[in-house]
Amino acid sequence: MTYHQRFNIVLVEPEIPPNTGSIARLCGATQSTLHLVHPLGFSTEDKHLKRAGLDYWQFVDIVYWDNLDTFLAAQDEHRLFFFTTKVKRSYTEASFSPGDFLIFGRESKGLPADILSLYEDRCFTLPMASKNIRSLNLAMTAGIVLYEALRQSCR
Repeated sequence: MTYHQRFNIVLVEPEIPPNTGSIARLCGATQSTLHLVHPLGFSTEDKHLKRAGLDYWQFVDIVYWDNLDTFLAAQDEHRLFFFTTKVKRSYTEASFSPGDFLIFGRESKGLPADILSLYEDRCFTLPMASKNIRSLNLAMTAGIVLYEALRQSCR
């Protein structure tokens, strides 16, 4: 199975090794492809990254990209879904299909504002009931969105 036949999780400049490790494990469990867009905020040899992925790294399909522009230029923009706290449209309003790319920004700043503006119609959020909570953990968010995409693909 190539990554065009499965879902794709894209982490743009991830900063926290355990988040990336947990998402890698999620990708392995769901046979999704993990795309890591440089620069990374850590070494792929980081012990926290490896620990979070446990001994599952051999089962994870990982694609590395030099930068976000290179990644975007290689994709069909209709397959891209961006996740941010800066919009009101819920992820449940998106229609996902295998082969889609679920794109998440770095933990401290999210996705670049120019990308959110350019792809405004493709941006979604996870609504939260509490106004006191700004966002969920990146790994948790990726898991929620991916499993919604998988649920939709089973209909």
